[in-house]
Formats: sequence, C-alpha cells, structure tokens
Amino acid sequence: MTNTYNTILVETDARGVATLTLNRPDKHNALNGELIAELYDAAEKLAADDDVRIVVLTGAGKSFCAGGDFNWFASNVEKTRSERVAQSATLARLLRRLDTLPKPLIGRINGPAYGGGVGMISVCDYTIGAEGARFGLTEVKLGLLPANISPYVVARIGKVHSRETMLSGALFDTARAERIGLLTEVVAPGDLDATVNRVVHDHLQAAPGAV
Repeated sequence: MTNTYNTILVETDARGVATLTLNRPDKHNALNGELIAELYDAAEKLAADDDVRIVVLTGAGKSFCAGGDFNWFASNVEKTRSERVAQSATLARLLRRLDTLPKPLIGRINGPAYGGGVGMISVCDYTIGAEGARFGLTEVKLGLLPANISPYVVARIGKVHSRETMLSGALFDTARAERIGLLTEVVAPGDLDATVNRVVHDHLQAAPGAV
C-alpha cells in the first residue's frame, strides 16, 4: 500500500506484516478528525488485502497516543448536538473497525497513552509496552466521559480495574498495565522491536484461514 496520508504511515513488508504508525509526534499522536478518518481508511484497506497477514499498531516519536486532541474537542463547542454526535461516531467506527480486523492486531506501545490512546491499546490482540511508559484514563479530569472507548477498555481489563482507573483518572505505570491486562508484556525500550518481531513470527506460524 502506498502511503498517501498526512497523519499516519502505512508500510507493508514482504512477509505481509503491515505497520500502522500514528504520525503526529509533535502532538504526541493525539487523535483528531483527520487522523481518525485516515486510520479508518487504512484499516479498511488492510482488512480487505489478502496479502496482509498481520497489522502492527504503533506511534511515532516518544508517545503512543495522547488521546483526543484538545483543539479537536474544543471545536465541538460551536457545533450542534447532531454534529457532535456525528463527530464522536467517527471514533466509535474506528475502534470497531480495529477491534473486528480479520487478522491479528499487535500493539507496539512505544510510549505513554492516555484516554483514547488506552482505547486503541484495548482493541489490540497482543500488546507489547516499553518499560517506563505511563497510562491513564484521564477524561474525568476534563469533565468528560470515556464513552466510546469504555466497551473495549472494560472488555480488556474488566469492571474492577476499569472503575479504579476511570473514576480517578490517576496515571499508572507499565507494571500495573501488565498486571491488569492492558499490556500483554513489558520490555525494555531497546528490546521493543525484537520482541515485536518475535511475536509477529509466532503469529505468522498460524494458518490464515483459522485466524
């Protein structure tokens, strides 16, 4: 697939492993309307591409995903209720598309993730996090609800841990993220790529039809 996007990078290697990179490093890969639309478009194309066996989701720069872009949220102030619902629905459709991707989705969690970024982790099938990253469902601190991501976060870490993290908005480290099931495993930052390659290799041994 040729990369024609502004906010994401898409690369597919000879093995059929596609890497989707959130590419707004100056904004810590925060989600806005353009990134959500481009990521959805890329996910649709990868889902339909029989040559793609596995998709790796990661972020450019130091962060995985800082959640929703503040300016994107602020743009809602002047919109009608129906327009706000429609904008919110774009994120809901993206999360569902990633959650139902008909091939393994491996999260290469290269740095911090907050709010919607935690939602993006939650729809991955296998997640590898770089030690030292921080996480949080921080919406309550802004007077917001983690609405669209809640079904996926609850499915991932369970009701008890969801209540603990969503109601306080407190940040937590990779050790807790692994303990509650958000991350499958945690490795040193320098070992992240080698670990992703190991996990990818293991998944490539499975029969595509069975997967």
